[in-house]
Amino acid sequence: MVVLNNTTSLSATFLLTAFPGLEGDHIWLSIPLSCLYAIAVLGNSMILFVIITERSLHKPRYYFVSMLSAVDLGLTITTLPTMLGVLWFNLQEISLNTCIIQMFFLHLFSFLESSVLLAMAFDRFVAICDPLRYAAILTNSTILLIGLVIFVKKMASLIPIALALKGLSFHKKHELSHPYCYHSDMIKHSCSNPWFNSLIGLFYLLSNCGIDLLFILLSYILILRTIFSITSPKERRKAFSTCVSHIAAVTIFFVPMISVSLTHRLFVNVPRIVPVVLANIYLLLPPVLNPIIYSLKTKLIRQALLRLFQSREDLR
Repeated sequence: MVVLNNTTSLSATFLLTAFPGLEGDHIWLSIPLSCLYAIAVLGNSMILFVIITERSLHKPRYYFVSMLSAVDLGLTITTLPTMLGVLWFNLQEISLNTCIIQMFFLHLFSFLESSVLLAMAFDRFVAICDPLRYAAILTNSTILLIGLVIFVKKMASLIPIALALKGLSFHKKHELSHPYCYHSDMIKHSCSNPWFNSLIGLFYLLSNCGIDLLFILLSYILILRTIFSITSPKERRKAFSTCVSHIAAVTIFFVPMISVSLTHRLFVNVPRIVPVVLANIYLLLPPVLNPIIYSLKTKLIRQALLRLFQSREDLR
């Protein structure tokens, strides 16, 4: 994403900011945000737990849901320490190395979520367009291979970005727009050409998430064509209902992601609070809503969660 520079700022530090202009209200703002983080951590942990422990959920579709929950959990844990550190204790200063590490994992989990959503689209495509071969195509070994390829590919694409950032020199003033390290936000403070580096960053974003979104849309074009060819209205509704959860997950991830990326790169004169709000929506909305969506819309997961709560009540 960036051009290497011989004058590396090894001692560079950044200042994290939460909500510009609302510094006096940090404690009050931390209450709803802490609740959202708690919902995200507990919700995704419960989804993971019931899928691992409930044998009826050991199926391809639910393996992909568990991958999504694991990624959402990782994304939440990545931003939680610095977010609450700024809001609760006003811990704003962060070193360059720590910032790069957080940036690496923040973008890693974001890119992983994009690819997991693509894998889930492929799962729905096979289930609806080629149901007779579903079990033969999506075997346990195939799902494991898909997961490993996604992880290795995203790791490999981000390592050069992190190394390149470490090789840059930065201006003395490094006040970031967020309470966490976001690449397009960090690169603004580079001594090298920020526009050039930002465009390279946009290329990386499009080559990862953009291609994933393109194939997701292509999958749904084929899925909708198959659904509309079904003569029975009841069967048509049933087929489409299996995609509703995934469509919602795709929407709440890609719409905020595109918004925050465009805001940082194109709409630089907007009020500072705007990218902050968009970034928090982008990073918190999917981990909070995905467990709720899949709990409400997926019957087997809902039943497994109800049995989990009932067993806890019986133990009391």
